[in-house]
Amino acid sequence: MVWKVKIEALAEKELGRLDPPVAERILNYMYGYLANLKNPRSVGEPLRSESNVFWRYRVGDYRIITSIEDEGLILLVIRAGQM
Repeated sequence: MVWKVKIEALAEKELGRLDPPVAERILNYMYGYLANLKNPRSVGEPLRSESNVFWRYRVGDYRIITSIEDEGLILLVIRAGQM
């Protein structure tokens, strides 16, 4: 099962502000690791809210906030950066 990774404009802007090796490391994590998992909820943690729609992942000192859309097998990156 391969998940499609989409990056929102704000997250893309935040990734552009990071050092290129850090941004590349985060993108490799998303496209190379998370996208190939059977269930991306098997790693990371849910954000504390009423629903578990938003999920966070840690890559070193950086965080990735995603929305997981099971119907379309989509990982939508909402925020990325040092948080």
